[in-house]
Amino acid sequence: MRPSLAAVLAAGLFAGLAGCSQPPPPPPPQAAVLPPPPTPVVPSQNAPLCVKPVEKAAFDVSALRNQLVLTAITCKAEDRYNAVVGKYKSDLAGSEKVLDGYFKRAYGGRGQSRQDDYNTQLISAQSQLAGKAGNLYCRIYTPMYDEVMALPSGEALPTYAASKPIQQALVISECPPQAVPAAKAAPAVKKP
Repeated sequence: MRPSLAAVLAAGLFAGLAGCSQPPPPPPPQAAVLPPPPTPVVPSQNAPLCVKPVEKAAFDVSALRNQLVLTAITCKAEDRYNAVVGKYKSDLAGSEKVLDGYFKRAYGGRGQSRQDDYNTQLISAQSQLAGKAGNLYCRIYTPMYDEVMALPSGEALPTYAASKPIQQALVISECPPQAVPAAKAAPAVKKP
């Protein structure tokens, strides 16, 4: 018995298709590789006094906050900045209070004026560094908002800030650890 024409065509078609394979899917799009942020410039001025660890943390958080302000203004990301401030309001206020104390300790009655000068110099230095990033600035710096929002708590802000190449306005030196005084030996008891 002869196979029908339909059966022959179906068998031929099946055999032809069996030899064909689907082309591989296209590779996933590559994420654009951005250059790293510009390297901060060493400031030309030294902080007037060494800083305690809590003050160092406050300086780091201050630099981060100013970097986020600059990014918000430059990249039209005010809503993202406001979200960061809303989440970490008390931590940011605490850091600001520590900085107030540092500038009062360093400058006495002129502390507030000198702190204002520091903030002006900081945003100016960060703006100059931003210019080096050029038209990539927003693509380089806006991811910081997601990173900051993903931190487990505000206590992680200083560590995060210290890990990033954020421009500072002053060279900050940490105070050496204070030596713990040795325990005094008890006076010897005289035997009669």
